[in-house]
Amino acid sequence: MGSAIAKSMLVEGHEVSVLDENPEAIALLNRGQDRSWEDLGGSFTVGTALEIDALLAAGIGQADAFVASTDGDNTNLVIAQIAKRRFNVERVVVRVLDPGRARWYAEQGLQTVCPTQTAIELLEAAVRGQVPFEGVSG
Repeated sequence: MGSAIAKSMLVEGHEVSVLDENPEAIALLNRGQDRSWEDLGGSFTVGTALEIDALLAAGIGQADAFVASTDGDNTNLVIAQIAKRRFNVERVVVRVLDPGRARWYAEQGLQTVCPTQTAIELLEAAVRGQVPFEGVSG
């Protein structure tokens, strides 16, 4: 998910820095490209976003937007709060799988995206015979 977002933001002309604890994750950014991620203008830093030094190395001090989309809700929520409160990043978006937690954190001021809630809504619409967009088959 993170690599897809990073690629689309880079194509739109944004400066994009990716931070991942897995050094092999850059392969996802390079996949399908005719040039490397860095040659296209992207930045890649190896480290965990729970470490302030890694966030600084990835350029959080200059960020105007930040996406937390690791595999874990708890990690994403902690990282998002660090980005928002410590580094005053203007737009912080956090992926949260648990719909209840996503709602609560949204009420606390974090911009949350909950793929689980989106899937629930799409499934409910499909059961009702409403097709909200192409790609949902009946």
